[in-house]
Amino acid sequence: MNKKDRLLSKNKRMVVNDMKRFNITVNGRAYDVAVEEVAGGAAPAPAAAPVQTAAPAPASVQTAAPAPVEVSADATPINAPMPGTILDVKVSVGSTVSEGQVIVILEAMKMENDICTPVSGKVVSVNVNKGDTVNSDDLLVVIQ
Repeated sequence: MNKKDRLLSKNKRMVVNDMKRFNITVNGRAYDVAVEEVAGGAAPAPAAAPVQTAAPAPASVQTAAPAPVEVSADATPINAPMPGTILDVKVSVGSTVSEGQVIVILEAMKMENDICTPVSGKVVSVNVNKGDTVNSDDLLVVIQ
């Protein structure tokens, strides 16, 4: 029996003695597959192509973020709404901010997001620096 005869068509299902049949579902679509067993148990593995590795990038120098501050009951913490990278910090400790003012610019999924303060007050703590990577709910700024 040649290879052409061994192929399965949708309308005609045939069982070939030296082939095993499997029902396989890929991305929600079912397929009837016939697999021929190779003598010796397995087909020889293809030779792997040589992999070229790039030289490691030099480590960037970043300043450490200030130690997290305990948030008092009368202070308002501003947390990251999503994971991303800090593009800019618009305030510093001691700055006076008004409600709706942009305090941090966060890049997430190639979009710049303005993080605004929900209250007016004085900046007590800035816990991120430009270039830092943050996760959802990481503390960015505390306003009192």
